[in-house]
Amino acid sequence: MAVPELWAGTDAGKTEHHCVVIDTDAKRKLSRRVANDEAALLELIADVLALSEGEPVTWAIDLNAGGAALMIALLTDNGQRVLYIPGRTVHHAAGSYRGEGKTDAKDAFVIADQARMRRDLQMMRRGDEIAVDLRILTSRRLDLAADRTRAINRMRAQMLEYFPALERAFDYKTSKAALILLTTYQTPAALRRIGNNRLATWLKNRKVRNYKAVAATALGAADAQHTAVAGEKLAAVVVAKLATEVMALDAEIAGTDAMIEGRLRDHPSAEVILSMPGLGPVLGAEFIAHTGGDMSVFGSSDRLAGVAGLAPVPKDSGRISGNMRRPRRYCRRLLRVFYMSAMVAARCCPVSKAFYERKRAEGKSHQQAVIALARRRLNVLWALIRDGRTFEITAPPNPIALG
Repeated sequence: MAVPELWAGTDAGKTEHHCVVIDTDAKRKLSRRVANDEAALLELIADVLALSEGEPVTWAIDLNAGGAALMIALLTDNGQRVLYIPGRTVHHAAGSYRGEGKTDAKDAFVIADQARMRRDLQMMRRGDEIAVDLRILTSRRLDLAADRTRAINRMRAQMLEYFPALERAFDYKTSKAALILLTTYQTPAALRRIGNNRLATWLKNRKVRNYKAVAATALGAADAQHTAVAGEKLAAVVVAKLATEVMALDAEIAGTDAMIEGRLRDHPSAEVILSMPGLGPVLGAEFIAHTGGDMSVFGSSDRLAGVAGLAPVPKDSGRISGNMRRPRRYCRRLLRVFYMSAMVAARCCPVSKAFYERKRAEGKSHQQAVIALARRRLNVLWALIRDGRTFEITAPPNPIALG
């Protein structure tokens, strides 16, 4: 590969980017603010390539998604080498440059100069279509789940003010029957008026499981309170709306899950990933979404473990040595994938369960044992994807068989 003669650093923004181009002596050759539009960005790329006079150009940018997505796509489509420099890295590096002021032009220069000097920066590629789709879908599902949790918390807080007995009668996170009940009956008086038998019939007509038990529980809560609290009528209306909202969110989450599973199965490694105990469609999709689905980008399982926060780094100083800590920068969503799947596998997979129990016998805490299992499972998944094999238990449970 030819040695680059120019480095183009871009401080990315939502509506505008600032680009600074430097040569091998860190002298500025171009400094320009450009709109985040295709025509303006293509003009910038053409001008930078004209400056290079056919010599290689290395581009560097401080965002890998969001407002920088269009520029990254244009650069990769035009065969340009693009490096990613995290914003935190730019912030810390800027302190070693002359001047205390902060401007977009200075940040762009720092990005370009760091790209010129460093050899450990990650090269960016155009996103895999399936991985990008899964990232969009899993992010949407995460938002829906958060909205559902907020709606349930608001609903329970509202019920606690006027009907605490019914608020504690059901687990509204898991009970669809309770949500159906609240869409029509939210007060003690309304429940007493309809009575146990008619309420049970009403629930049965709406295909509620265990409708008799649900009706009895609701009537028991109504019989425990005969006082109408101020604001009860309006609060009941709010509770009914929130219950309807939660049910609508449940339906949308189910639809999103179906889309996630369908898109995941289009990926070449889907069968391998889903063969791992504890890695269902949602966690498998998050794995693809946050790794890009291409293991060659990481080079080794150790590198992937570092990105996932499962490879501790030393924090030694002076006489203190052997002090290992989780790295400060890692993908929390990727860590969640391996941690949650390890917790499931420790219960349902004989091999994982044996490994977990061995770690517990060594004196590890539950969390430490799960993290150790997650790390081992990452190695296994890496090898399976590399070899194109599915996970199989071919021997009796053995604590050292995993990996």
